[in-house]
Amino acid sequence: MVLTGASSGIGLAAAVELARRGDQVVLVGRDPARLRAAGERVRESCGEQPELFRADFAVLDDVRGLAERLREHYDRIDVLANNAGAIALEPITTVDGFELSMQANHLAPFLLSNLLADRVRRMVVTASDAHRSGVLDPDDLNASLRHYRPFRAYGTSKQANILFTAEAARRWPELPAYAFHPGVVRTRFGNESRLVALGMRLLPFRSPEKGAETLVWLARQDPSRLVDGGYYADRKPHRPRPKAADPALAARLWTASAKAVGIDA
Repeated sequence: MVLTGASSGIGLAAAVELARRGDQVVLVGRDPARLRAAGERVRESCGEQPELFRADFAVLDDVRGLAERLREHYDRIDVLANNAGAIALEPITTVDGFELSMQANHLAPFLLSNLLADRVRRMVVTASDAHRSGVLDPDDLNASLRHYRPFRAYGTSKQANILFTAEAARRWPELPAYAFHPGVVRTRFGNESRLVALGMRLLPFRSPEKGAETLVWLARQDPSRLVDGGYYADRKPHRPRPKAADPALAARLWTASAKAVGIDA
């Protein structure tokens, strides 16, 4: 099982639990030191050292290189957990020319999934009910950079996650795909903001372990008991807002995303 964003938070909690249950986990993270520390946490939980792969999803060439290395190492990936995510508290354009949260949360996992689709047997995508604030326009994936609002940009990327998952299920019927809302989780997420960091300490947020429960469940549940392309929360089907459940919008997003990352639609 390959888990992105596995250096901390939900990704690390899921990796520890999956390893404890006997699954071979592969950790992907951006920061080498935190990635090594996460690997040690997993080793302590199961006695086996997981494989570690560094990649920065703010750089699409890193994603392409990650896909190549994973293909070299594994003929089969039972689960690809697209969990890496970011929230940018100010307008940031990546080296690839995209708004940071749209690239890190959607375009990078979209590219990785496409490059590994023939090896992957199941895909789980960490989305969010923050998609309610999304204002996705497939014709302008950088629209958030104008009159920037951090949580609207983040919500737009989460709207893209849900649409991508549903469209992947339609395009890749042999590859079950599920998105889920982990709840509002206390992690390092948004630590650059003093306000967000204060809220993480004072409000009744979920633990990363609680937030990871649905990811672990979707990774191991019998597909016959799940809805392909479905959106879940607390291990139950969860209805997204109509703007995240529009097949025409999902198809447009796929085409625009493929063009953005330079692959065939």
